[in-house]
Amino acid sequence: MPSRDVAAVGGQSIYSDPGSLGRVVATALLLGSAFLASPAQAQATPTQYLRQFDTNSDGKVSLDEYLTYMTAGFRHMDTNGDGVLDASELPGQHGKPLRLEDVRRNYETQFHRLDRNHDGFLSAKELAQPPQ
Repeated sequence: MPSRDVAAVGGQSIYSDPGSLGRVVATALLLGSAFLASPAQAQATPTQYLRQFDTNSDGKVSLDEYLTYMTAGFRHMDTNGDGVLDASELPGQHGKPLRLEDVRRNYETQFHRLDRNHDGFLSAKELAQPPQ
């Protein structure tokens, strides 16, 4: 099941509907997943995958935990820390600037799609499922 768990991080843009930000956000998702989805981080079960997000070890993932984990790739690439990936920080050193605020908004929408029981948290099962 490791490939499914990695796909849950790397495949987010397939299921999202980010509207006019689609291309920009999809780029951010791919950039973030390239940073996060290394073979060493692939997990065998949804519970192990959840542990990567669950910083307070309460067995569930809050919106803040989800956003922190999912935007780690962006923050890693944002070398000047201004919340914007400009051309010099993007692969190939070209492309339109990408704002962390826009990426976070897309991930927040995805979090709510994953939260199928609407309790404000993601269980291991919800986290491992593709968004609706």
